[in-house]
Amino acid sequence: METFTSSRDLPLFFSIFIFVYLIGYLFIFRRWSPESRPLASSCLMSLLHGVAAVVLSTRALVSNPNRGFSSPNNQSQNSVLDFSSAYFFADLLHLSVFPSPAGGDSLFAAHHAAVLFVFLTCRYLVAHGACALLALLIIAEATSVCQNSWTLADARGPDAPLAVSVHRFVTLPFYASYSVCRCVLAPLLIFKMTWFYVSGGADDVIPRWVWVSWTVVIFTAVTVSILWIWNLWVLFFQEKYSKFAKKMK
Repeated sequence: METFTSSRDLPLFFSIFIFVYLIGYLFIFRRWSPESRPLASSCLMSLLHGVAAVVLSTRALVSNPNRGFSSPNNQSQNSVLDFSSAYFFADLLHLSVFPSPAGGDSLFAAHHAAVLFVFLTCRYLVAHGACALLALLIIAEATSVCQNSWTLADARGPDAPLAVSVHRFVTLPFYASYSVCRCVLAPLLIFKMTWFYVSGGADDVIPRWVWVSWTVVIFTAVTVSILWIWNLWVLFFQEKYSKFAKKMK
């Protein structure tokens, strides 16, 4: 079957992400603090994954005339699933070796493990449904450049004027674009996908327990994203109000 013809892509992509991580850790961010250096290297991997995933997923979807929530995966779609799976495996390794001093690693690890379950079952178990997952991947990673720039600038700290400027510059575009993608576009696509599955559109090629698991994982991930960006907006406006109140005194 075509599904298994390039299973070697996964270890190859994993090696690439580890190489990029080491380049960041040993060279690009070698002068950063011990606390921020691993995070910055992880962001470098995330940036590579985000930009490439959007481009590769878009190409895989556009080049395939047989697009649907239950359509069979083709080779280019399988390669993207392997590519993204390799990133999540690499970032799980990062989380296990360099626990964050701020905590929250268990939430990220759970997210990565859940996404890996979705991607790997789609890729190696049912061999159908990649179109829906890649469309969601495009929405999820469309904000990668802004998000990783924002995270890197925040990790660099207030002692770096350039980082402060970058953080201030990208905050509003990042919050706005992330809100549109995670609070509007993703829920719309999830609703459409879930309705298709509930209506029995994929029962002949995707077992019910599989698509139900996918739906639960995706819905949970988007809900957490919405809560996260909501909290950032609250902090953003609290900071703006605090500055305004000080000016008025």
